[in-house]
Amino acid sequence: MRGLAILAVSVALAGCGAPSGSPTTLADGTAARTWGDGDYGLVLVHDADREAANWAPQAEAFAAKGMTVMAVESAEPDAVLAALRELGERVDRVALLGAGTGAGVALDASRLQPDLVDQLIAISAVGSAADLGVFPKLFVASEDEAASADAERMAEEAPGDWNALYLAPGSSSGQALLSDVEAGSSTMDAIILRLEERR
Repeated sequence: MRGLAILAVSVALAGCGAPSGSPTTLADGTAARTWGDGDYGLVLVHDADREAANWAPQAEAFAAKGMTVMAVESAEPDAVLAALRELGERVDRVALLGAGTGAGVALDASRLQPDLVDQLIAISAVGSAADLGVFPKLFVASEDEAASADAERMAEEAPGDWNALYLAPGSSSGQALLSDVEAGSSTMDAIILRLEERR
């Protein structure tokens, strides 16, 4: 039990203190943070109550798998598109991952310019996926969160042949799901596996 308490404190402290990742200014003037220099790109869009630096533990894990990771400060479609374009100049293909309200922004950005998105991962997204491009998609949610019904429906209605659903145990939502003591590790493993399958 003591080990779980220490793990929970460690997870809670992740992202506290000085921001990590290299500061980047995108072509549209918005800020982002970058990790790694791998041959596959990944843009991260944060939840409403977060900022780019809060992605640090996950971004470091993705970078360790050979990816160049960029987290946008502005969770707006224009900033996401600017990050997709900039990473697209460095690597051949770029995936897009959004969590919570950031998942909605990622959906909007991928609707605007589907040709920039190699694959989409949406965590705790709500809305529709019927009008998305045919690129591969992974919809992620906790089994007991309200967004799980949306994730199941979107995985079914999304165009294309390579769409999937991952339901994690518990009720954590958005970015909190990735640091959840019960489900965070397995959810990260599922996302990394999906990203690596596409590479």
